[in-house]
Amino acid sequence: MPRVKRGTKRTDRRKKILKRASGYFLTKSKLYQAAQEAVERGLKFAYSGRKGKKRQYRSLWIVRINAAAKANGISYSQLINGLKKAGIELDRKVLADIAVHDAPAFAALVTQAKSAIGAAAAA
Repeated sequence: MPRVKRGTKRTDRRKKILKRASGYFLTKSKLYQAAQEAVERGLKFAYSGRKGKKRQYRSLWIVRINAAAKANGISYSQLINGLKKAGIELDRKVLADIAVHDAPAFAALVTQAKSAIGAAAAA
């Protein structure tokens, strides 16, 4: 069987890892094995970070909606309940944007939610 020399393939693979590790501290950016461990660890955090980012934004939107709802005399949970009963299907991202940038429109949504809650309670 012929002998296999892994010149370019090995070099390319190592270069790719070391390029990803550029900017890491000390040997993590210079030595292949340390760089490989650091890059794998970084990729693991990047993956979980992409998932966590969605949670953090949703949490931020809920905080903003709640603050605007409290300013209009209703709690967050009552507002969401009222909007569902009124048939208004706006997601939290849009609601938070309206709450921050268009206070009169958000106040109108709150009055619709309150009236929907009142109508449901009367029925």
